[in-house]
Amino acid sequence: MPEGASVNIGAALLMPFAAKRRVLEIQTKLHRWAGEDTDRRFDDVFNLVCDPAFLAVAWDRVRNNRGARSAGVDSQTAYSIEARAGGVEAFLTNVRAILKARLFTPRPVRERLIPKGGGKLRRLGIPTVLDRVVQAALKLVLEPIFEADFRPCSYGFRPNRRAADAIAEIHLFSHKKYEWVLDADIEACFDSIDHTALMERVRSRIADKRVLSLVKAFLKAGILTELGREDETTAGTPQGGILSPLLANIALSVLDEHYVKSWPPTWGLRNGRRKRGHATWRLVRYADDFVVMVNGTREHTEALRTEIASVLAPMGLRLSEAKTQVVHLDEGFDFLGWRIQRHRKRGTDQYYVYTYPSKKSLASVIGKVRALTHKDAHRSLKALLLQLNPVLRGWAFYFRQGVSQSVFQYLRAFSWRRVAIWMKKLHKGLSWKKLLRRAFRGSSKWEIVADGIVLFDPASIPSKRYRYRGANIPTPWQQNVA
Repeated sequence: MPEGASVNIGAALLMPFAAKRRVLEIQTKLHRWAGEDTDRRFDDVFNLVCDPAFLAVAWDRVRNNRGARSAGVDSQTAYSIEARAGGVEAFLTNVRAILKARLFTPRPVRERLIPKGGGKLRRLGIPTVLDRVVQAALKLVLEPIFEADFRPCSYGFRPNRRAADAIAEIHLFSHKKYEWVLDADIEACFDSIDHTALMERVRSRIADKRVLSLVKAFLKAGILTELGREDETTAGTPQGGILSPLLANIALSVLDEHYVKSWPPTWGLRNGRRKRGHATWRLVRYADDFVVMVNGTREHTEALRTEIASVLAPMGLRLSEAKTQVVHLDEGFDFLGWRIQRHRKRGTDQYYVYTYPSKKSLASVIGKVRALTHKDAHRSLKALLLQLNPVLRGWAFYFRQGVSQSVFQYLRAFSWRRVAIWMKKLHKGLSWKKLLRRAFRGSSKWEIVADGIVLFDPASIPSKRYRYRGANIPTPWQQNVA
C-alpha cells in the first residue's frame, strides 16, 4: 500500500502491516514539518482522521487495548462489534461516512469510580467504542505534531519514554548538588484543565477547524454518572479516553516551557547564577506528577512553589496544599511508586542516593496478594497461580531497577505463606506434613506447583540500575527516518 494510494476500509483491514506503514510514513512527515517550523499551523489534516489506513490502525489499537471488553453508554464492546453483521468493515465504513458528512457527535462517557489511596475515589470516563476509534485516529494525527514541541523533561504517556527514565534523571541530578526537592501534586488535574486555555494551545498548531471542533466536542461530551445522571463537562478531560493523556500533556507543557525559559543553557551561566547566590533547578514530570530539584536553598525551593502555582493557574490548575511539600534528599520523597532518599552506605562514611519501592507500593501489592489468596477466591491452586503470578511478576519487573532485593525477598516469603495458608484451608484435616507431600511438588519440597505452573518468586528477578538515556530519546518517527 504505497503512500497516497487510494484504499478502502476492507483493504486496510486485510493488510494491517501496509496500513501501519502508511500511517507511520505520514506521521514521520508531520513530525518533521512540525520540527522544522515551530510556528507552522497545520490545516487540512481532517482528511487524515478519515483516512481508511488511520481508521484501521485506530481500530487495531482499540481492539487490542485492555479496555476492549468495557462498554460505553451504548453497551457495545469491540467484541460485540466484531460479532454483528458486517463486522468491523461495516463499522469503520459507517464511522468514516459520518465523519466525512460532519454528522459525528460523541456520546457522554460512562462514569466508573475506582478506589485510590487514602480512601478516595478516582473517576474514569469510558467512551463508546465508536468514540474511542475516532479519538485514536485523532491521536495518530495530533501526536507527531505536538511531540515536536514537547520538552525532554516530560516522560509520561509519550512514545518511547517511561517512568524509569524519570527516576534515572532524578538519580543523576541528585549527585550534582540538586538536593532540595519540591515534591508537587496537582489537585484533580484531569478534572480541572480549563477548556478555553487548552484549546488555545491546540490552535497554536492546528488550523483545521474540523479537527478543532472534534477535539472540543470530546471535551464537552458530558458524563453519565453511576447514578444515571448526565452531567456537563465544563472543565477537564476525563481519564479513560485515548485522547485524554495527550491533551493533558499539551496543557501541562506550559510548565515545561516555563522551565526551559528559566534554565541557563550553558554550565558557565548556571555556575555564575549559583555564585551570585541564585538557584538553578530541574523539572522532572511524568504526566501530572512532577518534582522540581533545586541546587540552592530551602528558601529558593519555597519561592519556586509560588512561581509554579502562578504558571499553572491560567490552565485552571492548582497545587494541592496538603500534598505539595519541600523536602531535602536526606529526608527522602516518594515518586512514581519509588522511595528516593540519600543514606549513608553501611560500613562507610559515604552517602549515596538510593531508590527502592515505597511503603505505599509494597502495601498495594500485599493488598492484592491478600485479596487473591482469600479463602473463597479460587476453587483450585492452578486458578490461583494464574492470577497471582502476573501480579507478582509485573510488580517485580517494574521495581527491578533499584535497590529492591530485600523487598523482593520479603514479598516472596509473604506470598508463599499466604498461598500455603490458603492451601491448608482448602485441604481441611490435613496436617502440614501431609500437605507438603501432596501439594508441594516442585524442584524442592517448598516449591508450590500446580499443573506445571510454579508460584512466581520475585527474588529471582535481579536488580539492575537503569541506564540514563539523556535528553535525546528518539521518537518512533525519528527512528523511522533512520
